[in-house]
Amino acid sequence: MLVALAATPRIRRLVRETVGGLPRQFWWLWVSTLVNKLGAFVITFLALYLTTERGYSASYAGLVASLFGLGAAIAAIGAGVLADRIGRRPTLVAAQLGTALSTAVLGFVDGQVAIAAVAFLVGLFNNASRPAVSAIIADLVPAEDRVRAYSLNFWAINIGFGLSAAVAGLIATQGYLTLFLLDALSTLICAVVIFIRIPETRPERTPGAGPDADGPAIGLGTVFRDGPFMTVVGLNLLLALIFQQSSTTLPVDMGAAGITSTEYGLVIGLNGFLIVVLQIPLTRWMEGRSRTGLLIASCLLTGWGFGLTALAGSSAWLFALSVAVWTVGEVLNAPTMMGLVAELSPARARGRYQGVYSLSWSLALFLGPGVGGVVLEHAGPGVLWGACGIFGTVAALGHVLLGRRARAAAAARAGAVVTEVAVTEPTAVTEPAVTEPAAEAVRPDRAPAQA
Repeated sequence: MLVALAATPRIRRLVRETVGGLPRQFWWLWVSTLVNKLGAFVITFLALYLTTERGYSASYAGLVASLFGLGAAIAAIGAGVLADRIGRRPTLVAAQLGTALSTAVLGFVDGQVAIAAVAFLVGLFNNASRPAVSAIIADLVPAEDRVRAYSLNFWAINIGFGLSAAVAGLIATQGYLTLFLLDALSTLICAVVIFIRIPETRPERTPGAGPDADGPAIGLGTVFRDGPFMTVVGLNLLLALIFQQSSTTLPVDMGAAGITSTEYGLVIGLNGFLIVVLQIPLTRWMEGRSRTGLLIASCLLTGWGFGLTALAGSSAWLFALSVAVWTVGEVLNAPTMMGLVAELSPARARGRYQGVYSLSWSLALFLGPGVGGVVLEHAGPGVLWGACGIFGTVAALGHVLLGRRARAAAAARAGAVVTEVAVTEPTAVTEPAVTEPAAEAVRPDRAPAQA
């Protein structure tokens, strides 16, 4: 009892440091995300619904999944542009209303063409939320707190998904239509919360207010020509292709290895459980550490965590070990990468930048299941999981090179400031003027924003 009482102030301090200091509007966004994901039944059970309830083939279910991903890819770009042009809130509310309507309709439609078309619309509207949400967080939260904010948002997503997956099977026994309607209802509630509680956060472009507020408009072409940013997007695509195997080729390989459906549920459920348990303590551990180092570690843990699957054989325990390793990589990567993308994005074009970043996940959703299935079928599991390890290593090496380039750019900027001060104020003491840029130069995790 005394130990518990002594620990209480410490726990309170840890809680304050973890969740304190963030704007109230962020917490309303967090609540809306949690409510939305608590009812996110359809995406998780869509393939099972098509094959068991409707009696369609596995290949047709794969086609529907690909069309869902195609809709998500289109939305990533379109919604990012809309978030910058008409605002974050109207884009997000429209996306949520469209998701609610199309999800409800999907529960009623029949026929392969109709189901495929509506699934495309669900993917389109569902992913249209992502650029707006990410931009709102970047608008609301100061740069030094963004990784923490993205981490908490990621935590809410996984709490919601974990709980929804746990109860969805029980709800489905009453009929799959109930799943579709509850999913639509939770999304509608999310839209209402956003409309009432979250103001428009898009920065106003005021003449003379600085480069982020004024200056020429930033179009999609400018985003795609941003070399450092597109390199980050490309590296994330490699990692996203690996993550997509968790819901496609991994269950197929486990089934072929003799793992029962009950064992599979426990193994894959470990992913959500570990995220919920580890996200907050790992977020605190990540504070003050090199962003480049965290991204390198996350890529290696993800790639070779999946690579360990090749050694699992028919052991559910080894499959679980593999899941545990790549889950740690996922926990490290998600908030760190989102913080990097927010820093690389000019304020007046955050929607476009977040949309292009989201495109990497959408393309992985579109390409990952098909490519992974072909490799597994024709080359075998050893090649597939080995390729995951290689992809993770390539992504890690890419972040090594980006970190070096960032440090070189920071050093060049520091040298330029020293030269400018020496020329304009030759008799002044120059050390104070150099202190701030020099501090930036030794923080490679902050440098990519200026690269």
